[in-house]
Amino acid sequence: MSDTALTTSVPPSAVTAAALRRALIAGARRVIAARDELNRINVFPVPDGDTGSNLASTLGSVLHGALSRRSRHAGELLLRVGNDAIDGARGNSGAIMAQFLMGLGEQARALSQLDAGELAAAVRRGADSARAALAQPVEGTILSVIAAFAEALEEQARRVGAKPWQAFAAALPRARTALADTPRQMPLLRKAGVVDAGARGFVDWLEGIAAYAEGGPRVLNLRGAVGDGAEAAAAHVHLDVDPGCRYCTECLLVGERIDRVALRTALAVIGIESLVVAGSDSRVRVHGHAARPQVLFDACAGFGRVEAMKADDMVMQQRSVESPGRVAVVTDSASDLPQALADRFDIHVVPVRVSLDGRDYLDRLGLGTAEFYRRMAASAQLPQTSQPPPGDFRRVFEHVLAHQPAAVYVGLSRPLSGTLQSAESAARGQQGPLHCIDSGHASVGQALLAWRAGELAAAGAEADAIAEELARLVPRTLTWAMARDIRHAVRGGRIPRWAAPLVRFSGLTPLAAIRNGVLKVAGGLFARHGAPEAFARHVARRLPAAPGWRLLVGHADAAADGERVLAALRRLLPVTEAHLVEVGPAIGAHAGRGALVLGLQPAP
Repeated sequence: MSDTALTTSVPPSAVTAAALRRALIAGARRVIAARDELNRINVFPVPDGDTGSNLASTLGSVLHGALSRRSRHAGELLLRVGNDAIDGARGNSGAIMAQFLMGLGEQARALSQLDAGELAAAVRRGADSARAALAQPVEGTILSVIAAFAEALEEQARRVGAKPWQAFAAALPRARTALADTPRQMPLLRKAGVVDAGARGFVDWLEGIAAYAEGGPRVLNLRGAVGDGAEAAAAHVHLDVDPGCRYCTECLLVGERIDRVALRTALAVIGIESLVVAGSDSRVRVHGHAARPQVLFDACAGFGRVEAMKADDMVMQQRSVESPGRVAVVTDSASDLPQALADRFDIHVVPVRVSLDGRDYLDRLGLGTAEFYRRMAASAQLPQTSQPPPGDFRRVFEHVLAHQPAAVYVGLSRPLSGTLQSAESAARGQQGPLHCIDSGHASVGQALLAWRAGELAAAGAEADAIAEELARLVPRTLTWAMARDIRHAVRGGRIPRWAAPLVRFSGLTPLAAIRNGVLKVAGGLFARHGAPEAFARHVARRLPAAPGWRLLVGHADAAADGERVLAALRRLLPVTEAHLVEVGPAIGAHAGRGALVLGLQPAP
């Protein structure tokens, strides 16, 4: 049966794969078009303003996957849709939607086309699967609307001579009614004066499908109107973002015969909130809110191979929602930006990836600095670091630009890493002004520039003005490093092997500095016990005159030495503000334990 049969006077008695594919495309497009509206009304489970983005991203992975290819078998198409949705699921709502789609595919897998009863059975399986994916199902959410639609579709399918698209259209009003009821079921929604955003997204999806069923292929040429926008923007309910459980954490679990019930129980026992475990026995998407993302990843590792890790800071997301007139500032964890400064100036930090002992981690979020140095000392293999994938940057960029007028990303020096290139890739096609700036530095030098960018944004500066000020400061910002132990640099090939015994027996402490974005050897100190103070004197003698300096001192598991450098510099220089920070794997994996990194910038 051709797709054009949908527009004839006699409704089709079964849904073909071709018609189903195009209907699902129309539904996905409807949700993607409604993304900003869904973000605005998002208050549950936390008011982080990303439900629309999460649903759009989840369905976008399906559009670019299973729905981008023609199919002759409806069940096989739905199975591919479910798998793509699980792989690309984002957020609580995206994971629930993915499990619903997976349930559809599991029920219909053997069916080349669907009659009304088979369609209703698939939707019922999807509804039950979505509810089973949650550790603590809540009424007044997308689950309630899915359940109401499934019940109504079953009722319509039982009517004599029922046609699938007619039954679908007749069941849709029940979903709309359930959506309107969500504020009565959940006081949080009633207080904010909105319907549930995830539930609204599901109804948008249904309406896109219904529009295709009624209008046929011409609907795919429309970009779909989405509602009349009657819902007011949500009031911000701050108490629902728990600072003690601030990370929206997700991963994809791959294996064989994964026991989802046992996995969900294990995660619930360790206190993971807003828990969704969605997927099949071989691919499972896990979503939860955690204080320490690595706790969730470690628990999942007991059931299969952990892939596609991510942990978004919901506190920072909520601050974006609350700052509609302020430029967003983003950096990456290679900057070693002190948490106090990130919190003070609302600077978003994208984590670098770390590989150690055969496992991948998110820098600081998945593997703390202290744990990293402890395990590095005992490991037979040199740790590996890699830039965040473009998707990690894309999530942050999409979120901040959905709520703030522009963004500035302060990146790791281009010659040192592909991190800046990854961010630039993610920046393409973003809605809103976005500057990707090469800091020309690493570690605390990069952090100084991010600090200044955050300070200017907080003062109300526009993105262009921030970019201009950073361009002025890059050559005036200085980054120096001192390595107590060069064994890791030798193992990594950055220093020739013959240099190791020379350094060890001579007592020379090597120094390096960043020049024109590249880390270069900058001399050495014949000092052992007094090396921190000698390092401070060496740098201070080479500084240009300035009325004041900002300092960041980084240490690789050497806090006492870092304090000594900081104290010496306070005696030698007019310091206006200084912070001590433990540097992460981007420095520690190469410079080794005991390394010190010093960043200096003229005070504004």
